[in-house]
Amino acid sequence: MASYLIGLIGTGIGPSLSPALHEREADELGLRYLYRRLDLDALALPIGEVLAAARTAGFDGLNITHPVKQRVLPYLDEIAPDAAALGAVNTVVFREGLATGHNTDATGFARNLTLGLPDADMDTVVLLGAGGAGAAVAHALLSLGTGRLIVHDVDSVRAGILVNALRRRFGDDRARSGSLEDIRVADGLVHATPTGMAAYPGSPVPVELLRSGMWVADIVYRPLETTLLKQARERGCRTLHGGGMVVLQAADSFRLFTGAEPDADRMLRHFEALEGETAHAR
Repeated sequence: MASYLIGLIGTGIGPSLSPALHEREADELGLRYLYRRLDLDALALPIGEVLAAARTAGFDGLNITHPVKQRVLPYLDEIAPDAAALGAVNTVVFREGLATGHNTDATGFARNLTLGLPDADMDTVVLLGAGGAGAAVAHALLSLGTGRLIVHDVDSVRAGILVNALRRRFGDDRARSGSLEDIRVADGLVHATPTGMAAYPGSPVPVELLRSGMWVADIVYRPLETTLLKQARERGCRTLHGGGMVVLQAADSFRLFTGAEPDADRMLRHFEALEGETAHAR
């Protein structure tokens, strides 16, 4: 029986459902699969040292999450073209002595948006967050046909770097930096920062900027019902939580780690069951 040792590197990852989500799908496929959390806060080590230790310990792969999807890049031997274009990695595969970075956030978000809001108006979309996840979402949105993407980040330099990268790939008229006020004229809003997670409660958006008729998607999935999504629904917005994205990107990562074909629909059912179990435990 094939066996795999996988890890998750990031901060505040205690509530992550990724370990159980991967392990349950592996059980269905008859694979031995051990998935461990490597919390940077608990380890008190920089990302480069944790990556090197995981390689030495014989890990087959790693998922990379907030806040090191961009900081991990210098420590990799190879970066897949899509991840290089995004400037962010969420999946590292160790194979034949090499650490290769991939990005499954973009494909996971695109598929989730297409399934969850298939007729969403994409003329003007505001993206909050220009970090690793935000970069993946930005490329996905423009690839899906967003006419104009307005990027806002509390770090204006980081927003500008992302916008310049988007212009080089998609054209000067497709992306620009902006502010929260741009939400007033947007067809859709995508939130790609940690705000709303259990460790970072609250909403990054003043509620008065949300209006009936627009759509709001959040990549946060713990909790599924973020403050932003709750307020958006109360204001008459169509909403999409981050659960589908995390499952679909996990399926793509699982395929990279194992070479086996996961059942995405089954993984969605795993996720729903896990959500129910954790909700009951609380």
